[in-house]
Amino acid sequence: MQGTEQPIFLLPHIARMTGYVPGEQPKDQPFIKLNTNENPYPPSPLVLERLREACDGNLRRYPDADAAEVTRRLSELFSLPADQILVGNGSDELLNTAMRCFVGPGDTVVYPTPTYPYYAKLIELQNATGLTIDFDDSFELPSGLAAAGGKLTLVANPNSPSGTLVPTEQLADLAGTVQGLLLIDEAYVDFSDGGCLQLVEHHPNVIVVRTMSKSFSLAGMRIGFCFASPEVTAGMRKAKEHYNVGSLAQVAAAAALDDVHTMHTNADRIRKTRSRLTQALGELGFYVWRSGANFVLARLPGVAAAELYTGLRDRGILVRYYGEPRLRDCLRISVGTDEETDQLLTELGEALRTLK
Repeated sequence: MQGTEQPIFLLPHIARMTGYVPGEQPKDQPFIKLNTNENPYPPSPLVLERLREACDGNLRRYPDADAAEVTRRLSELFSLPADQILVGNGSDELLNTAMRCFVGPGDTVVYPTPTYPYYAKLIELQNATGLTIDFDDSFELPSGLAAAGGKLTLVANPNSPSGTLVPTEQLADLAGTVQGLLLIDEAYVDFSDGGCLQLVEHHPNVIVVRTMSKSFSLAGMRIGFCFASPEVTAGMRKAKEHYNVGSLAQVAAAAALDDVHTMHTNADRIRKTRSRLTQALGELGFYVWRSGANFVLARLPGVAAAELYTGLRDRGILVRYYGEPRLRDCLRISVGTDEETDQLLTELGEALRTLK
């Protein structure tokens, strides 16, 4: 009946949530897109070749539920048994699956902040309790993570939005002292000199999650993978969606893993451009944290970053602005091609002049 209040069928903790807001994906006009950490270079030509071949009548069939060909290649590449590997629909699905498997209502999930904001949404979905411990301005791993007693502890390494990298030795110490599981989110690790896969061999409570979205240039395919003990991956395998990775995504992933050289070549190009971008931003007066990712976090005290973000958008360049208090004078800038970086720096200089 009109005028009467409609029933709400959502669970109370879902009704209280606000949805995660991903980076802007513009459709109305061309932009230089430096806001969502996408790779500016295309994937291996082998990916496109095999995708064309795979677009045939077999698409009527369900995909391999175990992503066996992708798993086999990952096993060979990283020298880990297949039963310690799980392939997911992007690393976000694996984060979600881990949360569903190991965290119940009221359980505590601990993580340092600021970091990937999607963690908070996953915790809310489980009706669990998030306990955050602040990074200091250096973004070094804060003390107190283990003492917080989380059922699950999350560490993004390299971290987003700072791009900073925690040494493996510190994460090994953390793995040995946390009461529950330690999940290390290595979405950006291929742009760094880090990596914690060896911890999986020595710590049965460690999960390492990676993605093919960034370094492999396959964000549109949604492919992630994780490494853990056989017992952990067996549990997660029960909880994942049964046909979670589509046939074409599996073809793309297998082809990309057959040509890891292209990924490394593109990652090296991005690292070189990142160094140049960091230096140039410093010359413009920004403080830039040392990044091990395909983006940088830049701070310019005394300048309204929100206005700078808007000024760049008006000039056809998208970067990421965070409204939370500790990041209000910061912009996160994805590393583009050299040409995109040159244009960013030119337009940023112009935008700065209009604000002063």
